[in-house]
Amino acid sequence: MVITGVGVINPMGHDVETMWNGLKEGRSGVGPTTIFDASSFPTKISAEIKDWDFSQVVDDPECWTDRGRHTKFAIGAAKQAVGGSGILDSKLDPLRLGVYLGAGEGNQDFISFSRMMTAALEPDGLNLTRFIRTGLDTLQPMAELEQEPSVPVGHVAAMFNAQGPNVNCLTACAASSQAIGEATEIIRRGDADAMISGGTHSMIHPFGVTGFNLLTALSTRNNEPQRASRPFDRLRDGFVLGEGGAMIVLEELEHAKRRGAHIHGEILGYGSTADAYRITDIHPEGRGAIGCMSMAIEDAGLTPESIDYVNAHGTSTAVNDRVESVACKVLFGSRAMQVPVSSTKSMMGHLIAAAGVTELIVCLLAIRDQVLPPTINYENPDPYCDLDYVPNEARSARCEVALNNSFGFGGQNVTICVGRYRD
Repeated sequence: MVITGVGVINPMGHDVETMWNGLKEGRSGVGPTTIFDASSFPTKISAEIKDWDFSQVVDDPECWTDRGRHTKFAIGAAKQAVGGSGILDSKLDPLRLGVYLGAGEGNQDFISFSRMMTAALEPDGLNLTRFIRTGLDTLQPMAELEQEPSVPVGHVAAMFNAQGPNVNCLTACAASSQAIGEATEIIRRGDADAMISGGTHSMIHPFGVTGFNLLTALSTRNNEPQRASRPFDRLRDGFVLGEGGAMIVLEELEHAKRRGAHIHGEILGYGSTADAYRITDIHPEGRGAIGCMSMAIEDAGLTPESIDYVNAHGTSTAVNDRVESVACKVLFGSRAMQVPVSSTKSMMGHLIAAAGVTELIVCLLAIRDQVLPPTINYENPDPYCDLDYVPNEARSARCEVALNNSFGFGGQNVTICVGRYRD
């Protein structure tokens, strides 16, 4: 199973190479939140996409006015991936081209819902009739439709006439990695020759930030935005919310070779587990993380000794970073201190549903260039997080096989094993 196209839109850049150069240089995409007025929130910072002109992506931008941010990110990234792959020039039967995304919910119309509540609140409760009437007068039908997580996958399919399998999953932060794993299985079992897969999400809105603040999951280091995301650092205080979209084109190897496609890398293995523990806490012994990493390596027909690098889930929360470190120690045993583990969320924030596919593309680039991206803001060693986190500066190193970890709220865990394609 090979990757023949890649595309990204995220806080580090609007294309793959710009993102990669920023990561190698250890830049940060975090700053004050501007999408909405966050001045009254505990967290006033985020990793936003800046200065991206969607009108340059499509031929008819006026038709996309009411589309959600997540849909636009998906289309932007998909056009890069599909265009770069050349898959549409191959006379592929549209029924053999599918789409599998891990897309999150779209824009939440906070202002309109606030108006509805204000109009309907009475001393003795909510006047439901007035609430509904105000909603009918206020809400925009297409904007409301765009809130659905299943909408971007439909837009991507229509954009490229992909009439094959069409699925969206939303397993929180593991979503786009799960989408890639399941898209791989669709091709493996013969239901498609190629799949467009990836994820897209933006939760930088009042509802999203409120939810994560209530969970005490977000950093409140508001005075130092670029130093706020600090995975594995002893003084970490939560993750930074990001946004974006990323896509890959997956193909069966012989199909890609027949049409002379450029191959970026190979999906070697896929592992998916559940902690079966708590909704907001991962199992303290890392059983879900250990399980999915082990499954991905076994699916690849490899052993832990074959792994050169781990792109960690590495959120910068106290529990996640400690437990992921524990899981790596169990998996790699006596070799754990020699396996580099870094978190690119330190630079681009947490893209939630779009995080996994973005970080898988980072793994492909690390393998291509033999360069490991750093974990920036690693300044204060944590005795419970004592692995090699590639601190603060990128590193030239041998990298032929990498693991990409994605662990979601609810206890969903996915690991993708990716490697250099060798003919």
